[in-house]
Amino acid sequence: MNYAIEPAALPTLAVAGITERFPVNRIFCVGRNYAAHAREMGKDPERDPPFFFMKPANAAVDASTPVSIPYPPKTHNFHHEIELVVAIGKGGRDIAVADALDHVYGYGVGLDMTRRDLQLDARDKGRPWEFGKSFSLSAPVGALSRVADGGHVAQGAISVTVNGSARQASDVAKLIWSVPECIAYLSEYETLEPGDIIMTGTPEGVNAVLAGDVMQGDIAGLAGITVTVTA
Repeated sequence: MNYAIEPAALPTLAVAGITERFPVNRIFCVGRNYAAHAREMGKDPERDPPFFFMKPANAAVDASTPVSIPYPPKTHNFHHEIELVVAIGKGGRDIAVADALDHVYGYGVGLDMTRRDLQLDARDKGRPWEFGKSFSLSAPVGALSRVADGGHVAQGAISVTVNGSARQASDVAKLIWSVPECIAYLSEYETLEPGDIIMTGTPEGVNAVLAGDVMQGDIAGLAGITVTVTA
């Protein structure tokens, strides 16, 4: 294939236990998927149908080893959101809930980094969230644990600390919409493809970080991540 310009590098993530890497296609993010977080954002935590927003593939940052991300421009309220990440290994459309987990390649620990002031300003004006959510280097993800090695993740402690102080702490079992439900619902609107990533939502306790802060994200049974914010 000959290109008119040099194509951008394909973002990839590490996979625990093997040298092969997981190519990132698209990043889908579930909004307000923990009741306590919905409440802290001033929203009703009723079990309405899930909604999704997207991040570009180049939002993905390989955080399989300690990594740094820059404090992004145009914000004064840069927030952490710890999330269970689902890596899709087999595509499909109109996937049944009962079959959804067959499409999962693996799981990881991720951070949905958010320019909260830009997101809320856009929300209040009825505008898209892109500048608040969908920017490069805003999704650090740890080494993926393959289903073939570690099985599926339906419960387990999920947490993030900043400079050693607890910020977010909950359990994956508290997801309003489970992983198979999210996959099935999303596949009604968009044909899933191998390499897609689903970030499943964050629990309560989201808060701001500053340049120099160190975030430690963990989910029971998965490789944790250490992410430093640089100026």
